[in-house]
Amino acid sequence: MLTPADDYPLHQTPEPMAYAGGDRNFYDRFFFNGYSADGDIFFAAALGVYPQLNIMDASFSLSYEGRQYNLRCSKEMLGDRLALSIGPLSIEIVKPMQETRIIIADNEGGLTGTLTATARHQPIEEPRFTRRQGTRLVMDLTRATQNIDWHGALDLRGKTIDVSGCRGTRDRSWGIRQVGAGDPQAPVPPSPQQFYWLWTPCNFDKAAFFCHTNDDGVGDTWNRKAVFDDFANGSRLELSRIDFTTQYQDGTRRVSGLTLDGAGLRASFTPMARMFYMQGLGYIHPEWNHGMHHGELRVGFDEIELAAGEAALKSGNMENLHVQTLSEVTLEVNGDTHKGQGVIEQLFIGPHAPSGFQDLVDRIMT
Repeated sequence: MLTPADDYPLHQTPEPMAYAGGDRNFYDRFFFNGYSADGDIFFAAALGVYPQLNIMDASFSLSYEGRQYNLRCSKEMLGDRLALSIGPLSIEIVKPMQETRIIIADNEGGLTGTLTATARHQPIEEPRFTRRQGTRLVMDLTRATQNIDWHGALDLRGKTIDVSGCRGTRDRSWGIRQVGAGDPQAPVPPSPQQFYWLWTPCNFDKAAFFCHTNDDGVGDTWNRKAVFDDFANGSRLELSRIDFTTQYQDGTRRVSGLTLDGAGLRASFTPMARMFYMQGLGYIHPEWNHGMHHGELRVGFDEIELAAGEAALKSGNMENLHVQTLSEVTLEVNGDTHKGQGVIEQLFIGPHAPSGFQDLVDRIMT
């Protein structure tokens, strides 16, 4: 199957670009977030390509004045991986790894706009994520992360929201992880569901900082990296080791404070009131989970009342488990102090001994 992508010298196999290996879980995804320094505006977007499923989906979410507005789109891709437009939502690569435009056309939710993301530094390649359950490969992917500046405006039902001056983070990831319908046969032997993930990109006026960790149930790290970019002298410091000290709200798995230490660097996070539910972008959503088939084209729109989000989680609404929390960040490194904002993205499923998590849902549901 030939598509316009075959005119680009990007092939990795002898086959046309419409095909991507033999694993039905192969995916290729864009992610963006953005926020104002005071936390009044938080927005995020994602677009995923699933070549073996022949599906492309995308979403845009805005958290504003106590509500989160979620635009969701899905289409049958027909092998064309470069047609990055699904209903009202489009992504345009203006300059690869430098500038990307998001266009939101008219839709039933009344949320439209044109936004441009410009990179603040060179992308950071995270260590390759490879994970197995027994003999089954469940994750094998690469991620590239950049902090960004935003320009443009949104229109929410006649109200203009200027996002120029907002900062945020984008990432590109591709490889293998569970997408679409689940595998009907569990791994052998059966193993408990477990995933402990913290992702903390930060923006400062003259610097950027990034760190993440994946831990197993006993607390051993299987993927971790930290990077400090100093814009003043154009240097990059990659830390070979960094330690996490995490505090949680009483009786919950929600992070209430976070400190990162390593090689003379110390970053302290204080979460702000703004919490963003990643289910707005499809993450662990029961209906709009990534790669699900919705027919030739489907567009949906819904809203979340932020004040009720945590109560819904306590009542068993597990799609609210995965969140990003805007935070004030103080970074001390090389005798300098930087103050800015960042996010704490958290997804904690199953046990994690250092945190006192013992099973799948303790400290989540009442």
